[in-house]
Amino acid sequence: MATDKKLINMLTEYAAAHQHPINILMHMIGIPTIMLGIFIPLTWFSFEIYNIQISLAELIIFGFFVFYVSLDILFAFVFLIFAFLILFLAKILGNNLGDFSLYIGPLFLIVGYIGQFIGHGIEKSKPVLIKHPIQAHLAAPFFIVVELFKILGLRGRLFDEVQSRIKN
Repeated sequence: MATDKKLINMLTEYAAAHQHPINILMHMIGIPTIMLGIFIPLTWFSFEIYNIQISLAELIIFGFFVFYVSLDILFAFVFLIFAFLILFLAKILGNNLGDFSLYIGPLFLIVGYIGQFIGHGIEKSKPVLIKHPIQAHLAAPFFIVVELFKILGLRGRLFDEVQSRIKN
């Protein structure tokens, strides 16, 4: 298979610690929840470039997108759609809940992380977050997109190759 080795290695490392369906479900819910918790306050800070307002959340999404393009263009563009949907919700919650929005972001963070730790407890695998916190936060949204493809039965050869590497 003519797939980038960097992508295959990353997916294999991730998939090895995420085999149990409950752990996968906890991540599919927890990671977007964490992103929402992070994006809410980041939408409050923005700057202007050529009369266009850009929030810190949008800047982070762009940075992640650039990194993800280096891994896989299709996954990167699907991430962009996914991230902007979460950003849209973050703007609504962050701008329309008054003082309560100061508390809801941290609440989303806590709930998202608890869910992931529960998932890893069920799987009996150590979260990457403990070993490599920066790598975990950078890669997690990408893996949600990848997992969505897997659930939908798309790009099966890629996932077959990843699974064969895990079993070896």
